Amino acid sequence: MRALVVTAVGAESDSVLAGLTPHPDSPGPEPRTLPPGRPRTQSGAGYPVARRDLPGIALDVLVGGVGPAAAAAGTATALALGEYELVVSAGIGGGFAPAAPVGSLVVADAIVAADLGAQTPEGFLDVAALGFGHSVHLPPAELAARAAEATGALLAPVLTVSTVTGTADGAAALTARHPLAGAEAMEGFGVAEAAAAYGLPVLEIRAVSNTVGPRDRAAWRIGDALAALAEGFRVLGPVLANWGERHEQHHHRDRR
Repeated sequence: MRALVVTAVGAESDSVLAGLTPHPDSPGPEPRTLPPGRPRTQSGAGYPVARRDLPGIALDVLVGGVGPAAAAAGTATALALGEYELVVSAGIGGGFAPAAPVGSLVVADAIVAADLGAQTPEGFLDVAALGFGHSVHLPPAELAARAAEATGALLAPVLTVSTVTGTADGAAALTARHPLAGAEAMEGFGVAEAAAAYGLPVLEIRAVSNTVGPRDRAAWRIGDALAALAEGFRVLGPVLANWGERHEQHHHRDRR
């Protein structure tokens, strides 16, 4: 099985690769940069796609850029140039208190475009309510549940926003519309849109660096979140490989 893991920035990609690298007492091949011709992003320093080969699964890790548009474009480019069976959106994000405290993980059971729509006198209407498409992608339920159990993550909706929430009123409005939400980030829905265009399942995992609400950079714990992301991927690789094997067996049975 081959999966594409999409992060927004290089620090997140580094954490994913660190988690996928064997412990020194279990040596294995180092993450490797793919050969020329593989997609590179234009964000930051143009961090290359790198691959980590694990038993039963190969994971390509890509920095797709910040925000849903960049994430969708980077993901779609990678999917056009390679063959994958699964796409994973991964990185850090804000957590909704008290369910998702700083340093914890959230695995999405729904990937929601939370601010794509229209403001009306009656309130916010998402694109589905406007009749312009859909505003939610659902990861495979079994995969999301197994990923959350293995990593100790909260299984809950993850909201995609184009503007990070930075006020109490903004947090309250999101919570009112999405009372079960566990986290917010800026790329998941874009990654999911690209995956859906190729008929591929998608998963999203977020490590919480701050609480959704009034913007307080001094309270952010980005280092702790990146460490949690690495630890999450340390146990996530085998879960993805096992799910891929089961998915492939089911696919072959259906074809017969």
